Amino acid sequence: MLGIDPGLQRTGYAVLQPARRPTLREAGVIRLPTRRSLEQRLLELDANLAEIIARHGPTALVCEALYAHYRHPRTAILMGHARGVILARAARHEMAVQSIAPTQVKKLLTGSGRAGKVQVQRAIAATLHLTTLPEPNDVADAMAIALCGLRMREGEAAVRAGARS
Repeated sequence: MLGIDPGLQRTGYAVLQPARRPTLREAGVIRLPTRRSLEQRLLELDANLAEIIARHGPTALVCEALYAHYRHPRTAILMGHARGVILARAARHEMAVQSIAPTQVKKLLTGSGRAGKVQVQRAIAATLHLTTLPEPNDVADAMAIALCGLRMREGEAAVRAGARS
């Protein structure tokens, strides 16, 4: 499972190995220099994602859903560019794709859609048996998104199994 927290300056990513107890294979930040044009940053994002996918071979990708704050509509538009590149790269690799809202991530991990960053980081650390809280925020968010993607997939599989019974 590849979890992505999209951005045009920093895109967080996390690759988790699904299992009864999921394990972290790799996590990091793709840094995109703001001095470069939008087109160059999008190409660099695509190339970095291709490298991560080639290295780990995930079969599914979960990405933060697009949302807009009424005070900052331009942010949503710019994030949409990054999401488009991410989703196109996943399609090229025939990966299953899920989108998840930030409030849903918080709710699935902590029980509250209004949980703070530290509460989410503690939930991630406990679930993945990490000795420290995941940082920076872009990486922590990508790990949280990937964990939720795994949980959503498990839930869907359980529903399908129940329907066959």
